[in-house]
Amino acid sequence: QVQLEQSGGGLVQPGGSLRLSCAAYRSIFTIATMAWYRQASGKQRELVARITSGGNTNYADSVKGRFTISRDYAKNTAYLQMNSLKPEDTAVYYCKATSSSSVYWWGQGTQVTVSS
Repeated sequence: QVQLEQSGGGLVQPGGSLRLSCAAYRSIFTIATMAWYRQASGKQRELVARITSGGNTNYADSVKGRFTISRDYAKNTAYLQMNSLKPEDTAVYYCKATSSSSVYWWGQGTQVTVSS
């Protein structure tokens, strides 16, 4: 079993920045991919950004150029740096870790609110 612990998030004004962290604990599995998803009120959960074990990344079109996903392999931690935040980025953000055998786990979620 893998435990994911998220931190960061909160309330920020439009144009501001936040950084989310997701640390994987008690992992006896090799984590291949870490990703960030978000779910706005009344909407489906959507992929925001993903990073593979090889460091390849991909982003949702809506966040390209504003968000950056990174990973500290030694600490089994992924980060999401969010810049130039917009009100439409308001959502609960979830971390997801996927093992090399395609087993996956979710973090507990963290609220990001962009509002003046």
